Amino acid sequence: MGILTPELVLRAYERGYFPMADPQTGEIAFYSPDPRAIIPLDGVRISRSLRQTIRKGLYEVRVNTAFEAVIRGCAERPHSWISEEIIAVYTELHYLGVAHSVEAWYGGELAGGLYGVALGGAFFGESMFTRRRDASKVAFVALVERLRQRGFVLLDAQYLNPHTRRLGAVEIPRQEYLRRLAIALRLPCRFAE
Repeated sequence: MGILTPELVLRAYERGYFPMADPQTGEIAFYSPDPRAIIPLDGVRISRSLRQTIRKGLYEVRVNTAFEAVIRGCAERPHSWISEEIIAVYTELHYLGVAHSVEAWYGGELAGGLYGVALGGAFFGESMFTRRRDASKVAFVALVERLRQRGFVLLDAQYLNPHTRRLGAVEIPRQEYLRRLAIALRLPCRFAE
């Protein structure tokens, strides 16, 4: 393992930074974008077709049953910033009870999901993937419901892109993000028992 350790990653999150690996070299760098994308928990957008998918109950949603499979699913793309070093450290964070996965299962197979880190009342969404239509979105809706039920106040999406924008992401100045982060970190929320 290189410079990345679970302790370093947690300290970075607490200060508004997150790691990414260069897709070409694997070199790890830390980022704190300005502006920062967040998804307000009361501003999540759910399309009509996604609501129908959820109502049909096509997917079984599970939490923390296949963390490494989820992070590897997220890494299965060209030019991924999720290197083996990232996978190793976040899997260790999962065993420490800090990194979590929300999974959508179809017919006993992992169809999609997402992973991130929970600290206090903040959830730092890292990545999501899908192998079947709407699977990752079903996992996302389950994540938001869980965060709301457990008193979380901050869902960090890091960067605004067309996908996060469709889910309801907005950009805020880094200083405002850091203010919200400080409040969230003081909350005694628990993502999992």
